[in-house]
Amino acid sequence: MASLKDLKVRIKSVKSTQKITKAMKMVAASKLRRAQESAEAARPFALRMDRVIAGLTAGMAGREDAPRLMTGTGASKVHLLVVMTAERGLCGAFNSSIVRLARSRTLALLAEGKEVKILCVGRKGRDALRRDLGRYIIDTIEMVGVRRIGYVNAETVTDRVLELFAEGAFDVATIFFARFQSAISQVPTAQQVIPLPLAAEGDGSADLGGAIYDYEPEESEILEALLPRNLAVQIFKALLENAASEQGARMSAMDNATRNAGDMINRLTLIYNRSRQAAITKELIEIISGAEAL
Repeated sequence: MASLKDLKVRIKSVKSTQKITKAMKMVAASKLRRAQESAEAARPFALRMDRVIAGLTAGMAGREDAPRLMTGTGASKVHLLVVMTAERGLCGAFNSSIVRLARSRTLALLAEGKEVKILCVGRKGRDALRRDLGRYIIDTIEMVGVRRIGYVNAETVTDRVLELFAEGAFDVATIFFARFQSAISQVPTAQQVIPLPLAAEGDGSADLGGAIYDYEPEESEILEALLPRNLAVQIFKALLENAASEQGARMSAMDNATRNAGDMINRLTLIYNRSRQAAITKELIEIISGAEAL
């Protein structure tokens, strides 16, 4: 059994940890509100962009002058997986859930005989994936020092993806991120961005409200300018969703850690009091026994 001194040191250590986790929970809660507002504000814009693109691509299907970002290379041999995670840990299962989804997709593609390339956005994803899939990681874009996600950060990722596509490095690109639902619920999501998934008939994404539009210039010219921007918008939305999900997951994780620390302090205090009482009782028995021996 641990000595009284060891128990006191351990209780003090757990109390110090509890102060840290409580402070981290409060910081995450303050960041969550702003991150959630940014993520929710980006959703309507990204959705509207999807509808505009869907309306334009509806008339371009099958045409030879359709942009390559829309049609792709015509093959699906090489897949680029853009795995977006956080730069730091202590946020529960946020990072591991995204990595798990990306790993399962990678293994499924490899089983089909496909070639996989992984572009990591954030160090935690790279650190987790390189243990068993390190040979497939081609680059890492770090967000160290970024206090608030901006469109410029999405452009950095977009430029790298477009650069690889222009080089013919892949045929299909998919981004992996966590879609924010609430502070206790973040949904790992995989979204294909290249080639652009065509709207299924009747799904409403290309609904123009019954209006008929004439485009000037031609649809192909408009799409040449809009498709790279749409890619940046989708990546920006994913980064914002990730930022909100990270803070929500961290707040929940630190709240659980704070409560667990409190439970541990109570248990250790109970053990300490019992041990102290047992030591006092033992000393009294020894004193009484010594007095009776005289």
